[in-house]
Order: sequence, then structure tokens, then C-alpha cells
Amino acid sequence: MTIYLLKRFLEMIPTFFGITLLSFFIIHLAPGKPTDLLSEMNPKITPEAREKLEQLYGLDKPIAVQYGMWLKRVVKLDFGESFSTDRRPVMEKIWDPEQPLLDRRLFVTFSINVLSMLIIFLIAIPIGISSATHRYSLFDKITTTSVFIGFATPGFWLALLLIMLFGLHLDWLPISQLKSMDYDSLSMSGKIWDRTRHLILPVFVSSFGGIAGLSRYMRSSMLEVIRQDYITTARAKGLPETKVIYKHGLRNALLPIITLLGLSVPGLIGGSVIFEQIFGIPGMGALFYMSVMMRDYPLVMAILTIGAILTLIGNLLADIGYMFADPRIRVK
Repeated sequence: MTIYLLKRFLEMIPTFFGITLLSFFIIHLAPGKPTDLLSEMNPKITPEAREKLEQLYGLDKPIAVQYGMWLKRVVKLDFGESFSTDRRPVMEKIWDPEQPLLDRRLFVTFSINVLSMLIIFLIAIPIGISSATHRYSLFDKITTTSVFIGFATPGFWLALLLIMLFGLHLDWLPISQLKSMDYDSLSMSGKIWDRTRHLILPVFVSSFGGIAGLSRYMRSSMLEVIRQDYITTARAKGLPETKVIYKHGLRNALLPIITLLGLSVPGLIGGSVIFEQIFGIPGMGALFYMSVMMRDYPLVMAILTIGAILTLIGNLLADIGYMFADPRIRVK
């Protein structure tokens, strides 16, 4: 098992550099430069001043040279300075040490998406198992219809509907930010409840589509497993149906779900762009959107690098999950 994990870890190194290389070149292929935002807004700027700006940002060098310079800094865990007017270090803008821990962009995005993933798996897996074991029943038909509705519902449209219903018409839940204006004057229990109220709509929107998709995957996987001979043998031995399903069937049915779990880890950042913009949440998704609009290459690359690391970690976690779910992998 140790050799298997070591091989997988070594394979991650060239994959990481390949992802960053492609990301770096694709970003620079996009039309426009960071200096355009400064020069186009100032009609009096001269071509000489524009060239000096490009030299300041290192944009006058070939792309391959720029990537090499960026890679040397990244090896030292230095993502450089932002191209924005404040010229702050990139990691400082991402981690935002001036803010309390609960309000930092990285923590905000991770907490929302981790909550969403927990809700997705806690709800979708039991629904998928019940749909498979009660195939063509009323419950199965209702969940199947709900799944198609979930697939067909755009997340941004659902978010706007929920904002109108619960935020504007009923006035039950806040529709933006993570805390109220009077947050600092609240008691500890009041602060917890205030943050919970602010997170209900974003977490629900983030998990809605995932519940629909994962429950369908779980249903298909479980249907495939319960047709196997060892399930028939377990039933022939007189074992209770719950033991047959949850002890003998579930372990093998989870293999495709483990793959989806590994692929869900990169979404901790990438999947936050839309709902953070809608709900006005100051997280990594909003920061990524802002950096793309401003063509802030160092900040974009830093966030993409974090996403690449999460992707590789997700794949590694999926491999570890395979080993626990299928002993044959550990033997190999």
C-alpha cells in the first residue's frame, strides 16, 4: 500500500507542472493586458509610459521567460505581487490576515463548500440507496422527477428566486454578505445564529444540484451491485435485507461515488464564483472573478494553482478511498 501511494504521489508532480503550464499560457492568450485597464482609463498616458508599465509587470518578456520567472517564485512559495493598484503580495490578498479568521476569503469559501459537500453526501446517498432498493415505487418515481428538476434548474436562477421569496417577500433570511451590520454587538449565540441565517441560502444553492446528481449516481451504482451473485448468495443465507444492502452492497456501490468525491474537491473554489457573486460573499470565488476581470495574472495564477493542488489532493483521496473500499487494490 505504501508503494502504491508513493507512486501516486510521484505522478502528481509532473501533473501539477503541466496544469500550471497550460493555465499560464491560456491566461496570456486572452485578449488584453493588465496595463490596458490603466492606460485606457487615462487618455493622457503616453506610449512610453505604457511600455514602462509593461516592463514593471514583466510583460515585455516572452511568455516562456515569464513562466520560468513565475515558477522560480512559486518553488519558494512566493506568488509575487498583485497587478492591482495596491501592489499587495498575492498570498496576503488571498489569506487576508487583517480580517478575523471567520471572515477570511479562503476560510469563507472552504467552509461553505465543505458544508455543502457534507449535506450532499448525507442526503444523496440514502436517497440513492432507497431508490435502488425500491425500484419503480412511488418514492423512486418522486425522486427521479426531483432529480430531473434539479438538473434542469440553473443555480443562478434558483438563487434569485430564493432571494425574492425568503429575502424580499417573506423577509425571513438575509440575502447578502456573511453577517449583519450589528454583528459585533450580538452575544455569542446571536453571532452563531446570525452567521447561520446568512449561510442558509448560499449553502442550499450550492448543494441543490449536487444532491440531484449524486443521488442518481448512487441509484445506478446500487442497482448494478444488487444484481451481483454475492448479493443473491447473501440473501440465500437468510441475512436481513438491511445487512445485505448496507454491509455487502454499499461498500462496492460506493466506488463510483468515491471518484465523484475526489472530483468534488477542486470545486471548493471553482464552484463558488457564481453564488458568491449573487449573494455578495467575500470569498475566493469573488476574488477570482475580480482578478480575471482586472487581468491580474499573479492573482489568477495563484488561485488556479490552489485549484490544481486541490485537484491532485482529490485524486489522491479517491485512490485512498479505493483502497479501503476494495481490498484488491491494496494487494496490488
